[in-house]
Amino acid sequence: MDPQAALTMGQNALFLLLMVAAPVLGTVLGIGLLVSLFQAITQINEATLAFVPKLIGAIAVFAIAGPWMMTTMVEFIRNTILSIPNYAI
Repeated sequence: MDPQAALTMGQNALFLLLMVAAPVLGTVLGIGLLVSLFQAITQINEATLAFVPKLIGAIAVFAIAGPWMMTTMVEFIRNTILSIPNYAI
């Protein structure tokens, strides 16, 4: 395997990681922003008020986008394993 192929494979893996993690991270970030804004306005400083909505949001995103995430990851791993003979010396 030449260095260019290794870098390309690593770049594709990182891009896939970002693509799969983005829905969960974006949802949790948005919920955290809304909860922080609510806490700042009402001056309620309760730790569970920040944690529980994020947890519920993450579970909802995993329930909705989970099959797509799993299919995308399995397809990438399958293609990577099948391409091993192409890189063998």
